[in-house]
Amino acid sequence: MDGTLHLQTQEDMELIELARRIVEANGDGEVHTVGAAVRDARGRMFGGINLYHFTGGPCAELVALGHARAAGARDLKTIVAVGDRGRGVLAPCGRDRQVLLDHHPGIRVLVPTPEGVRSVSVADLLPHSYVWAEQAVSSEPGCHATARQSLHFHRDYLDAVRTGRKTTTVRFRDPVATGPVDMVFELDEEVVLDGVVTQITSKKVGELTEQDAIADGFRDLAELHDRLRYHYPHIRSADDIAIVHFRLADA
Repeated sequence: MDGTLHLQTQEDMELIELARRIVEANGDGEVHTVGAAVRDARGRMFGGINLYHFTGGPCAELVALGHARAAGARDLKTIVAVGDRGRGVLAPCGRDRQVLLDHHPGIRVLVPTPEGVRSVSVADLLPHSYVWAEQAVSSEPGCHATARQSLHFHRDYLDAVRTGRKTTTVRFRDPVATGPVDMVFELDEEVVLDGVVTQITSKKVGELTEQDAIADGFRDLAELHDRLRYHYPHIRSADDIAIVHFRLADA
């Protein structure tokens, strides 16, 4: 593992410029806000742009990895992400670091530092990294650790969850189980709250009540229906949904 922060090379500068051009040409300031570019061992560069969605739409780095794979690139050497509106080079979020380490453990990542953009091994961006459940033996003989589930929320709901105004969430075709959960809010810096799913109630959209809306943090049923149509544009009154009841782990 090489913990050295390397100065950016001319190739790195070209990679940054590609990511910048991608987001400046195709960003919209809301859904598409970050561009990424990855270079393979042959010097070929592949770009991507993020697709924000409250359920966990892919970051730009992951889109760039998919682009490279679809083009036949396998040995990837360096990756970078650049924010829109002049934000410059951005460090990858925790999820991206885990994906990069799992699939491309030798890749280097361009990150901002007080001394400027530097190149660092992805292994050094994720010390003491997660181990796959089938590889991690628990303290109990014969038992294995299991991966913790995640529940993704739109960033607008963070305050309501933190203050207890929102204790349920309506989910459509989004399986959730009772038990411990990481509640993920995708802001500029990802926020994860430690939570517990306590109960799951099944209903049809048309059976939702004013009480359901208030528990979900909304003023009334009309507002809840508006938000459901925003998050799930094709949802219908007869569709089955799940009302997921949750609490903060320390509540």
